[in-house]
Amino acid sequence: MTEETEDQMTIVEHITELRKRILYVVIMLVVGLIGGLLLADPIYDYMRNTKPANQFNLHGFSLWDGIGIYMKFAFIVALAITLPFIMYQLWAFVSPGLKSEERRAALRYVPFVFILFLLGLSFAYFVVFPMAFEFTSKINKHMELAETYGITQYFTFMFNILLPMSLLFELPVVIMFLTRIRLLNPLRLRKMRRFAYFGLIVLGTMLSPPDIISDILVSIPLLILYEVSVFTSSIVYRKQLAEQQAWEEEFDGSSDATTA
Repeated sequence: MTEETEDQMTIVEHITELRKRILYVVIMLVVGLIGGLLLADPIYDYMRNTKPANQFNLHGFSLWDGIGIYMKFAFIVALAITLPFIMYQLWAFVSPGLKSEERRAALRYVPFVFILFLLGLSFAYFVVFPMAFEFTSKINKHMELAETYGITQYFTFMFNILLPMSLLFELPVVIMFLTRIRLLNPLRLRKMRRFAYFGLIVLGTMLSPPDIISDILVSIPLLILYEVSVFTSSIVYRKQLAEQQAWEEEFDGSSDATTA
């Protein structure tokens, strides 16, 4: 058997493994959607009976509006459940190329995916969304518009804020994971800082109302998240350097003993 054939078999095995991991993720997403549909009604009742939704009537302008909203709630729940599973499947895919210490360390990040997603969801719902709604509502009142909201328009406006913000809060754990598998390091992150700041500020202004106070209130947490990511990446990177140095010293010692 030639080396070329062996390489081709290795590539086929990698593709097969990746396909298997993606299939697991799809199955988990479907299970999460079923669970999300069961939880959609109590979540909707909570959001419908809290400010600002309890201050006006929501209308359905299509027979599909109610079903569509339930599916969006189900998707958010499914995403929260599936994200840690996606992280685990990614870890399982790359773990054969990692050392045992790196595998154990990277696996510890999985629970934090769920925690950070919930933190981002809470920040977006309790801080960013009320500011955005209040700003747009004031503009409508200033223009003497009758505020008649469709359920699809209201919750789509909300989800367009909640989902990106929740995913952005995953930045620290994603950076730590990529550092652990040696795709990123703090030196590269520091070099990218000005571009990262610019991108995060642009995202912050897109997600927040177009006034300077809201932009600042949204952008500052995103910049802090980036700095936290750099800091945690530095911790992981220093541990990697220490492990590598210890391994080299052990290797050099064993080589000297063999030579002697």
